[in-house]
Amino acid sequence: MPYATTQLARRALPAAAVLTLLAGCTSVRPDLPGPPAVPETRAAQDALLRAAERRLVDDCLAGRGIRVTAEPRAPAQDGAFRAALFGTGPRELSVTLATGATVTAHSDGCLAAARRRLYGDQRRWFRVQVVVDNLRAEAQARYRDDPAHRTALARWTACVAPPGRPRPRNPDPEDAARCARETGLDETRARLERAELTEVRALHREELTTYRQLRDRALLRAARLPAPTPSPKGNAPS
Repeated sequence: MPYATTQLARRALPAAAVLTLLAGCTSVRPDLPGPPAVPETRAAQDALLRAAERRLVDDCLAGRGIRVTAEPRAPAQDGAFRAALFGTGPRELSVTLATGATVTAHSDGCLAAARRRLYGDQRRWFRVQVVVDNLRAEAQARYRDDPAHRTALARWTACVAPPGRPRPRNPDPEDAARCARETGLDETRARLERAELTEVRALHREELTTYRQLRDRALLRAARLPAPTPSPKGNAPS
């Protein structure tokens, strides 16, 4: 049988030959550049992405003949700047969240162009970023009608507005914070939020995976960007 013969031949391969093949597969080319350095901490990564986005936005605006400076702009110039930065016309991107809120954005403008270059697919990034950025808000909306939360909220209301006194439209911040601690509202919300956030993350597993993938690729692109050219004196970016 040809298949069996092939298997026997592979098993009979001399150990020296196997080592040679493995060495060839794992050899390193010192002349090839390694991957760009990406910061390890979340805060440093966020700073890198913000700086890269700003750099790409500035490059896009410069390509449209707009230079960002600290000097005051005339209304017409400011309108042109905002149109170039944010886009014009109807907003083409829209995501409606589980909370009922709808978030929209333009797909033109230099901000959109910068995010396309950085994340590769602006529409996908916009969708998953909006969802991920609002996971906590979704978790909070889910526990709002929980009996434990309603009971704790009622205790808090009685604390900030004792019987015989009208409930203030805007309770004193110190009283509100004290009552939230004393009535257990803070602890109840924290407990319910943790549980609901776990559920919400499971519901949005696909969006979270895509978010991490696009973000990781964006970090590599950001790290590859060349250093910006220093602005002339008196024309610092605003």
